[in-house]
Amino acid sequence: MKILALDTATEACSAALYLNGEIRQLYRVAPREHSHIILPMIDQLLADSGNRVSDLDALTFGRGPGSFMGVRIAAGIAQGIAFAWDLPVVPISTLAAIAQTAYAETGAGRVLSAIDARLNEVYWGAYSLSDQDCMRIVGEEHVCAPTQVPGPEGGGWTGAGSGWNAYGDGLRAAMDKDSLVGQLDSCFPTAESIVKLAVVDYTAGRYLSAAQAQPIYLRDNVAKKPRRLR
Repeated sequence: MKILALDTATEACSAALYLNGEIRQLYRVAPREHSHIILPMIDQLLADSGNRVSDLDALTFGRGPGSFMGVRIAAGIAQGIAFAWDLPVVPISTLAAIAQTAYAETGAGRVLSAIDARLNEVYWGAYSLSDQDCMRIVGEEHVCAPTQVPGPEGGGWTGAGSGWNAYGDGLRAAMDKDSLVGQLDSCFPTAESIVKLAVVDYTAGRYLSAAQAQPIYLRDNVAKKPRRLR
C-alpha cells in the first residue's frame, strides 16, 4: 500500500509517504510559506523513494479545521492530484492529527486538541486512543469561545495544540481542575500522523472520490464576504 499525505492547516507544513508500513516525512514550521514548499516536499519524497504518482493507491490530507487558506491549499492539491490520476482520497481531521501526534510524542491516550481559531475562539475536539493505536473522536468537533468548550468526562486528559498556547487559562477554566494532566502548547498536526490515521480508514473502505473530498472549516461563515453598504 502506498499513500501520499499532506498537511498545511496550521503553522506547520508537512508531507509524508506511506510505503507498505514505512513512513517517510518532510516537516517544517513555516507560517505563510506553505504554498511555496508543499509541492517541492511532495516531489522530493517521491523522487527519493523511487516512486511516481501513478504508483500511489490513495491520497490523504489534513481537511481542517485550521487556517482558512492553509486548509484550502492542502485540499486543492489533494483534489488536483486525485482528479488527474483517478485516486481515492482520505480526508483526516487536523484536530485528530494533533491528538495522534501528541500520542506519538508522549504516549497520551486521551487528548484535548485545540487550534487557535482567532476571534477569541478555538477549534476543539476530544480524542481517545482506539484498539488500533489511532485517536478517535469523543463526541463532536466544535468552534467556540475557550470558556465554552464542552468539558470532557473523567480525568487523564492532555491538552495539545496552539489553542492551549493562546487561550490556556480559558480552556482550563472550562474543565474540572483535576481532569488535565499535561499540556503541549506547540503540538502541530503532521502528515505522518495523518497517514497513520488514513491507513486504517483506507483499509476499512472509508475513502472518497476527489470531488467528495472537501475541506472542513467548522466556522460556517468563514468564506463569506461582508455585504456592501448602500
